[in-house]
Amino acid sequence: MTRKNMKEQEKELEKEATDTPEAEKSGNEGKKEENQTTGKECDGGKESEEKIESLEKQVQELTDKIAKEKDSYIRLMAEFDNFRRRTSQEKLDLVSVAAEETIKGLLPVLDDCERAMEALSKSDDNPAAKEGTELIYSKLTGYLQSKGLNRIEAMGAEFDTDLHEAVAQFPVQEEDKKGKVFDVVQTGYTLNGKVVRFAKVVVGI
Repeated sequence: MTRKNMKEQEKELEKEATDTPEAEKSGNEGKKEENQTTGKECDGGKESEEKIESLEKQVQELTDKIAKEKDSYIRLMAEFDNFRRRTSQEKLDLVSVAAEETIKGLLPVLDDCERAMEALSKSDDNPAAKEGTELIYSKLTGYLQSKGLNRIEAMGAEFDTDLHEAVAQFPVQEEDKKGKVFDVVQTGYTLNGKVVRFAKVVVGI
C-alpha cells in the first residue's frame, strides 16, 4: 500500500468519526421533537375529556332541574284540582243545607193542613173550605215531594230508633202489637233519604 492510499484511508476514518456524533445528535433531536408532539397530543386529549365531563355535568344538572320543576307542576295541579272539588262540594252542601232548612220550616204548615182537614172532615157545614184546604195541602205536598221529601209511614211498624221518637208507651193485649207503633202523635219526614224530623209515636208494650 502506498503512502498516498494510507493517507486517504486515515482521512475517511476521521470523517466517519466526525459524522457519527452529528447523526446521533440528529437522532436525539428527532426523538425529542417526537416526545414533545406526543405530550401535546396527551394534553389535548386531557382537555377534551375535561370539556366532555363538564358538559355531561351541565346536562345532568339541567335534567334534574327539569324533573324538579315537572314534579312541582304536577303537585300544584293536584292541589288545585282538590281545591276545585272541595269548593264545588262545599257549594253543593251549602245549597243542600239551605234547602233542608227551608223545607223543615214548611213542615209545621203541613201539620196545620192535616189538622184542618181532619177537623173539616168531621163537619159538613162548609164543603168549600174542606175542598180548598185539600187543594192547598195537595199542592204543597206535591211540591215538597218533588224536592225529595217523603213521609215516614210509622203506624203499625216496628219501633225503629233511626226513624221514630217514642213519646209514650201504651199497654196492649195482642202480642203482635207489642214493640210496634200504636199511635202517631206527629208525622215524621225524610229528605232525600235523610231524616229531617223523627216521627213522634206511642209504642205498644
